[in-house]
Amino acid sequence: LVGGCAILGTLLSLCLLVSVSDESSYAIILTTALGRGRGIDYSLFMVSRYREELRNGLAPDEAVVRTMETAGRTILISALTVAVSLSALLVFPLYFLRSFAYAGVAVVLLALAGSLLSLPALLASLGHRVNAMRIGRDPARRAEHEGMWHRIATFVMRRPSPIAATVTVALLLLGAPFLRVQFGTPDDRVLPASAESRQASEILRADFTGNSAESFGVVADGIGADRMDDIATAASTLSELEGVDRVESAAGTFVDGQLATTSPSDASYLASEGSPISWMSVVPGFPVVSPEGEKLVKDIRSLDLPFEVGVEGQAAGLVDTKAAIGASLPWAVAIIVIATFVLLFMMAGSLLVPVKALVLNMLSLTATFGAMVWIFQDGNLSELLGFTATGTLDISMPILMFCIAFGLSMDYEVFLLSRIKEEYDRVGNNEQAVALGLERTGSIITAAALLLSITFFAFGTSGVSFIKMFGIGLGLAVLMDATIVRAFLVPAFMRLAGDANWWAPAPLRRFHDRYGLKEGESH
Repeated sequence: LVGGCAILGTLLSLCLLVSVSDESSYAIILTTALGRGRGIDYSLFMVSRYREELRNGLAPDEAVVRTMETAGRTILISALTVAVSLSALLVFPLYFLRSFAYAGVAVVLLALAGSLLSLPALLASLGHRVNAMRIGRDPARRAEHEGMWHRIATFVMRRPSPIAATVTVALLLLGAPFLRVQFGTPDDRVLPASAESRQASEILRADFTGNSAESFGVVADGIGADRMDDIATAASTLSELEGVDRVESAAGTFVDGQLATTSPSDASYLASEGSPISWMSVVPGFPVVSPEGEKLVKDIRSLDLPFEVGVEGQAAGLVDTKAAIGASLPWAVAIIVIATFVLLFMMAGSLLVPVKALVLNMLSLTATFGAMVWIFQDGNLSELLGFTATGTLDISMPILMFCIAFGLSMDYEVFLLSRIKEEYDRVGNNEQAVALGLERTGSIITAAALLLSITFFAFGTSGVSFIKMFGIGLGLAVLMDATIVRAFLVPAFMRLAGDANWWAPAPLRRFHDRYGLKEGESH
């Protein structure tokens, strides 16, 4: 119910946005996945805490209030963390990324509203009937130290150093392939081999001189047929550049600086009489979306031609996209890091806990990005997954996946840390609090991550390769973070830090005591 309402509400918001701005149709993918995932995650967390409070002897109405004081606050912080991570996409001047930001923020906030407004009313109406038709063992009959997650946490905290070192090294090794990542833009090869548009492009690449399928334009504004000599000079100069097979212009077709042929129809098409614009078609001898293609674009832009020109096409788009992303990326990372740090401090009242959370999330994402290079750039498993490797990754996808995966990883981190902090405030023992916190949230986080990863993996069946990468990459990121990181690295690092986990300077401690979002308060 919560997820469905979030999805429908977000689709409505996207429908309204389309009337005033450009939006990517692929944003619907994120709407569906996050709407279902956030609705399930928040509902599981709320229902689990409500049932726990019923087991503690509270009446249904009192249990709802207590659930909102604890799990409700955690969900608020979690949703804000995910929303901030996705809103960082707005700093990039690319409508593709902005579309995902609009969709993601909307669906998270709507899932939050449903969880904090509709779900408590539903739980109050159900009362004790929320436990009807139970399947499996009653948690009330199990001691706190008997659960699997409690045993895992205890095992890890007995050997924190070797376990932390082993898992960290393994994640870094898995992420090593990302050091040789090559970025590109999608071409016809992202489509399945059965697509007619791809088949036509492959015929052009294979059966015609040069790489006609990837020719691109060099445009001159204010230059018409009255300056044919200047056009010929420019076309001749362009044809001499390394990697250029030929240049077609209004003055004729030039090869290696020499006029090869002329055509009246080309002349009227490329620079019509009376038109203030002319253009030249540059045909490369290699795939234009490549390091050679980027170099060619930069070489053209640096030439001293008789007139100013603009370069279009995939290679030029890639060069400009890299520049735009490079300029905006530090701001996006700063927004995510600062906002996440502040929200986690307001929850935990600690300086070390937010730093640890940021580091562990980076480790988890490093391994995911390494896997994406190994699979989709290098082409491993391409036959099994049904895609064609091009030797590059779509430059926008790692940015998109980073913001989404970081937010989701921090989501589960908030679920776990909030319960650990609550137990630490109750028992005052760091190791016991970690074991109890993991025991009480481990199964919830794992179930939520499993359901969300299934949704993402479903997009891995897409016939479009970058959507396949989006689904498989995020599915792996969610599973890795919810299992390996939460089960092994979090207990190990919190055991090594001990009571320092909860330290903060006196002024910040007083600030948190007054304004912090603390779990477990009763009003």
